[in-house]
Amino acid sequence: PSSPLYHYFRACCSPPPKATMKLSLSVLAAALASANAFTASPTNIAFSRSSVVLEASRNKNKIASRSKWAAARGYGAAVDDASDVAAGLMTNDDGLEYVRLANAKGDTSDVYLFGGVVTSYVTGGQDYIAVRPDAKMDGSKPISGGLSHCWPQFGPGEIQQHGFARNVNWTVKSMTDTTVELEMAPSDYTKEMWDKEFLCTFSVALEDDKLSTKMFVENKGEESFDFQAALHSYLTVSAMENLSIAGSFAGKEFLN
Repeated sequence: PSSPLYHYFRACCSPPPKATMKLSLSVLAAALASANAFTASPTNIAFSRSSVVLEASRNKNKIASRSKWAAARGYGAAVDDASDVAAGLMTNDDGLEYVRLANAKGDTSDVYLFGGVVTSYVTGGQDYIAVRPDAKMDGSKPISGGLSHCWPQFGPGEIQQHGFARNVNWTVKSMTDTTVELEMAPSDYTKEMWDKEFLCTFSVALEDDKLSTKMFVENKGEESFDFQAALHSYLTVSAMENLSIAGSFAGKEFLN
């Protein structure tokens, strides 16, 4: 208790070579779960087959509908040349403030103060971070997509789903054209559900070949506390045939 408790997180979002997107092993776990869900039981083969065909048809229609909706609004298309885009604190059409980072190469990144969420990383004319087409960008609910914070809790638990970091306003501690440092401290809102004394610092750096993020949590009180943290990341994928999964589950613990 006499010394502060620190915890450090780092994540990098880099454009993969030849437009091949590398996804985490959690995606593989989800894929395996989906495969198991479609395994037919020997005692009910006919019923299972018809269910698979029906569900596959529904899923195909759903994907087609969403793809048409996104295409009509320009999602998935290459981004215009951003070589002359200015960096700084900006406001979107719905009144939410965000910091735009820009470098000499024309790469950009947008970081919203509401939720401290990175919503865009454009390099080479392509945005590698996705935001759901139906996301609310007016602060009425957490932004669906981007590199969304889950803190101090991931998923369901004693407090609200994924914690509160994604639906409170962070403050700008410092910024340059290519970096920004945001802070989140306790408020009356957060203390009602989680009465810990903390200070979260989230840093985003637009580097020449990647976008780097760093999360730093400091215990400002006298008692230790436990927390969970994650970046609930949405990444764009140009096509399924360009997707690959690397890594191994050997010796690792995971929750499917």
